[in-house]
Amino acid sequence: MSSKTADTFVAENTIHIRVRYAECDPMGLAHHGSYPIWLEMARTELLREQGGVYRQLEEQGIFFVVARMSLRYQRPIRYDDEIDVRVRLEPSAGVKLVHSYEITRDGEKLAKAQTTLACVDRDGKLRPVPEALLG
Repeated sequence: MSSKTADTFVAENTIHIRVRYAECDPMGLAHHGSYPIWLEMARTELLREQGGVYRQLEEQGIFFVVARMSLRYQRPIRYDDEIDVRVRLEPSAGVKLVHSYEITRDGEKLAKAQTTLACVDRDGKLRPVPEALLG
């Protein structure tokens, strides 16, 4: 669901995931390395909902690299849990996009995260984010 109001975010979307066995450690808890993958999945679906496809951006020479990521684990996530990953595109400008995330299970907050993506060209040089992606 996108929003172009004066709220604290430009667009948001939520994806639903069932935690797979391969995403867990031997104790059945979601491995910390799974979380960034879930964030990327949510971010990619938000872009798709806004009418963009990352593959097409790459074909145009527009790339996004993660410049910063913060992640706060609040409650454990276990194998076979059904979780929701909500992503919000924060007001951004220039060469970066900022996304905030919340991972929940049945409304219980499990983790919070934020990423800053830098927009670069094929040579890895910073370039402005296309206006259409800024909301």
